[in-house]
Amino acid sequence: MSVRTDTPLFEGSDWDFDLIRRIHDAVERIALGEMKLDIYPNQIEVITVEQMLDAYASTGMPLFYKHWSFGKQFLANEAMYRKGLRGLAYEMVINSNPCINYIMQENSATMQAIVIAHAAFGHNHFFKNNYVFKQWTDAGGIIDYLEFAKRYIASCEERYGEQAVERLLDAAHALMNQGIHRYPRVRARDLLAEAARESERRAYQESIYDDLWRTLPKKAAQAPVAVDQRRHALNLPQENILYFLEKSAPKLAPWQREILRIIRLIAQYFYPQRQTKVMNEGAATYCHYRIMTALHEAGRLTDGSFMEFLQSHTNVVYQPMFDSGHYGGLNPYALGFGIMQDIGRICREPTDEDRIWFPDIAGKGDADGVLRHIWANYRDESFLVQFLSPHMIRHWRLFKLDDHAADPKLRVDAIHDERGYRAIRRALALHHDIGRQEPDIQIVDVDLAGDRKLILEHSVSDGVLLADGDVTAVLQHLADLWGYEVCLAERDRESGREYRQHRVQPRAGSPG
Repeated sequence: MSVRTDTPLFEGSDWDFDLIRRIHDAVERIALGEMKLDIYPNQIEVITVEQMLDAYASTGMPLFYKHWSFGKQFLANEAMYRKGLRGLAYEMVINSNPCINYIMQENSATMQAIVIAHAAFGHNHFFKNNYVFKQWTDAGGIIDYLEFAKRYIASCEERYGEQAVERLLDAAHALMNQGIHRYPRVRARDLLAEAARESERRAYQESIYDDLWRTLPKKAAQAPVAVDQRRHALNLPQENILYFLEKSAPKLAPWQREILRIIRLIAQYFYPQRQTKVMNEGAATYCHYRIMTALHEAGRLTDGSFMEFLQSHTNVVYQPMFDSGHYGGLNPYALGFGIMQDIGRICREPTDEDRIWFPDIAGKGDADGVLRHIWANYRDESFLVQFLSPHMIRHWRLFKLDDHAADPKLRVDAIHDERGYRAIRRALALHHDIGRQEPDIQIVDVDLAGDRKLILEHSVSDGVLLADGDVTAVLQHLADLWGYEVCLAERDRESGREYRQHRVQPRAGSPG
């Protein structure tokens, strides 16, 4: 419990760098002293609106390579912001060591305190401790790797031309979501070592290059390889399409393979954030609420500042109902914060129902300790299927709706009652399982003995096929990188029945 003092940290909305330091120190005492958070060192940078828009356009990273799509994104965001159709985030935080926190120059002193509590301690703790981030990201090496990637792509533009690099990046960006290893790895990614290895590979290739190799006679034709041997040699089936292209595309030059590798590693870096949206935002929101409340109770925030905080917090966790014109799905901030508040209630004041549903944590008392364990060991799907309580289902009036294409009517399959709790919880968890929400597409074979056709399969769930326009455009980029025909078959996951096929030929002048 914080000690009551009569000296608030600030009055009014103005701030300077000395006040930012004092706010940070006051927040730190609560975050580390009372909540026992474990964080990377913080690096706080004050930026303008234009710099925040620039950060939006380049996925929030401080160092990023150039691409036309980032400029387009910047102009779209800026136009929306200037017309008042869209606000900006008050903060942006980078999963790095030290953890980089951007705060807006235009924020009031209260907003800076919220942002520091939310990002510099809430997100920071989650990045450092959640197992998905530990498995897949290298917080210590990401900034250096981005610097290497920026320099490498710029050098390729100088050497091979901006247009050639741009075509390659267009294709790689289209396949970014299919450039992910989705299963746990046994060792953490070391991005500094990745950059060093690339430099060594390039130096070695340049040292052994000799034009005389072009005069060597060609080998005699080899006997056909068995299908199983061929698939084993190519590591098929393969879900990571960018990885397969980087290793096996027959026409790509070494610099093109290296750029595919860069895009693939950056996509992998962002993958944990897509798996933990509800938990990550819920944890940060829970932290800023706890810290700001503690500051007010200790007399470090004036009543006026606390009212300003409550207004901002309420906006963050606002959840329109399903029949509202503003409804756009469940707000991850509200959902995560609501469940974490409910876990605190279960730990401190459990009901008989809570003791049946949550025997391990009901009445345990140490809510912060329970939440630290949850933040470290769960992702959205497992978090929801484990901790969405009947109390929250009733409070949110959740229900499950079945929508089958063959049935002209919608069916309410479960409501917030004894029979519906588990069905609603499972349905909501599946809705946040990105492994199920994204199409399951794998490379299954390559016709090496014939025309080098690349063969893929899409395992169709619930009869949902790929969108016509998207599948044609993405397959065109894939065929351009592969250099030969690409064939994608869409098959039912259960029966194996083929719904349809897509075939695309590479375009002239394509990267491959």
